[in-house]
Amino acid sequence: MTLQEELFERIKDIFVSEFDIERESITLDSRLVEDFDLDSIDAAELIVKFKSYLPPKVDANMFREIKTVRDLIDLLSKNSK
Repeated sequence: MTLQEELFERIKDIFVSEFDIERESITLDSRLVEDFDLDSIDAAELIVKFKSYLPPKVDANMFREIKTVRDLIDLLSKNSK
């Protein structure tokens, strides 16, 4: 399993358990705000959940451009330790 596939599965697990989103509705092109109604508090929770994939000092601006699940996976895999 590639890192991207692993991240996608982990994202689906978190979205299902933490945000009560149906697993089948989660795709790479799902939009975090428009499709799942996630807000800035939810984004902070995601940062905590994926801390092991991020550099020690997280810049909040890193997440400004995250719009889709694919964007999140790209960011996490690019910054993975």
